[in-house]
Amino acid sequence: MSCNSHSADSFGTMSLPVSDCLRWALLLLLLIGIPATRGGSASAQANESATKGRASICAGVAGSGYYLSYGKSKLIGMSGFVDADSGTRIGIELEGRWLEYHSSDDVHAETFMIGPRYHFRIGRLEPYAKFLIGSGRLGFPYGYATGRDFVVSPGGGADFRLNQRVSLRVDMEFQQWAQFDFGSIESAGLSAGVRYRIF
Repeated sequence: MSCNSHSADSFGTMSLPVSDCLRWALLLLLLIGIPATRGGSASAQANESATKGRASICAGVAGSGYYLSYGKSKLIGMSGFVDADSGTRIGIELEGRWLEYHSSDDVHAETFMIGPRYHFRIGRLEPYAKFLIGSGRLGFPYGYATGRDFVVSPGGGADFRLNQRVSLRVDMEFQQWAQFDFGSIESAGLSAGVRYRIF
């Protein structure tokens, strides 16, 4: 799922329809959050108290759909992430994303980022916010060239815990490629996948 554009010059910069992305993100988070608001069983509450306040490392994969203002590209691909959380609500996220498909002119983008995340629990639901920085690589149309840029990416989402190990994740990010050769590039999109608690 990617965000739709409204107006732009081909291969130019533009303001993203971020409101569309936000509407989709809120809808998905609402659908995931409904079961959490109905209360859990005694065993679910016991599992919650057993893991609460413990440091953890989790890893996961997700499918991603993103809109890139360069060339009005709507790209799909895969993401991988690792979360290292302390016993408090503060943690660190490491993320890689490969957007390689669905481009009519062979534009593709990869990002590799790291940064802090803040998370909390509401029953089985664990919303989070994050702020990542890192490197982005953009493949120009038809394999003409590639360029690298510094990327800043605020975002957030939620994990819905199925059991002590496995959670479903919905994630949204807004990316700013601020130092791109042809002017600032913006990107926004959604990811959905699975998160596994290693320990």
